[in-house]
Amino acid sequence: MEICRTINELEACLEVEHLKGKSVGLLPTMGALHEGHLSLLQRAKEENDVVVCSIFVNPVQFNNKEDFEKYPRDVEKDERLLEEKGCNIAFVPSADEVYAEPATEQYSFGDLETVMEGSARPGHFNGVATIVKRLFDWTKANRAYFGEKDYQQIAVIKDLVRQFNIPVEIIVCPIFRDADGLATSSRNQRLSADKRSIAPKIHQILSKSYNLKDSLSLSQIKNFVISEFKMYKDFELEYFEIVDAQTLQPLLKKGNNGVIGCIAVWLGGVRLIDNQRYY
Repeated sequence: MEICRTINELEACLEVEHLKGKSVGLLPTMGALHEGHLSLLQRAKEENDVVVCSIFVNPVQFNNKEDFEKYPRDVEKDERLLEEKGCNIAFVPSADEVYAEPATEQYSFGDLETVMEGSARPGHFNGVATIVKRLFDWTKANRAYFGEKDYQQIAVIKDLVRQFNIPVEIIVCPIFRDADGLATSSRNQRLSADKRSIAPKIHQILSKSYNLKDSLSLSQIKNFVISEFKMYKDFELEYFEIVDAQTLQPLLKKGNNGVIGCIAVWLGGVRLIDNQRYY
């Protein structure tokens, strides 16, 4: 596996592959790799000649300094894992390398970025778009792989691709869950043992709400989920919204684009997100 730490090294490495007509799959990550990441890597390997995995904790997408500082990091372990799993190229730049030119980009995603994560984390999606657009430009990837846990982020990235006519296919992969149902996330590493033991309640409550979808209205489902979380003092529910699966706007009744419930909760000082598709 090649490890590139500068943009020039990455571009030079990939230019050779592009000239050979090789297809390139990109897996953008912030490191602290887990089984969810590895499932994306496996799919990227199956569908491309060359797979690039980036490891970069992107400072401009954090609106909470403490969250940025506490984000789990273990680059050496990540690099070993990528090599073991057959990644071709790891891109592991420093912040000074990525932002040698300051991040002055300004993107607009309309209503996609005004709800849920957008309202809870001002500037977050502009920061996401900044690094993802740069990665697309540097790698000229044919395909890029994202897990469906970050549902709103995927909608924003798809809109970024549309706006700039970027020739990359966005591959959305199902949420990867631990055996107890908790959606895999790098932030899970920050949970204490007792908090980790109750974290699966998130998925359990969402699954219960799915089983009620034919007997309750959407507003009743929302109230059910909110009331369930009130029963557990360890959880602080930041939001639970039932939205149109394409526009991400709140729904009062079933629409034509699909219906998905998106949630963000705090547990032991760690912010966790998940989602549940209803229709």
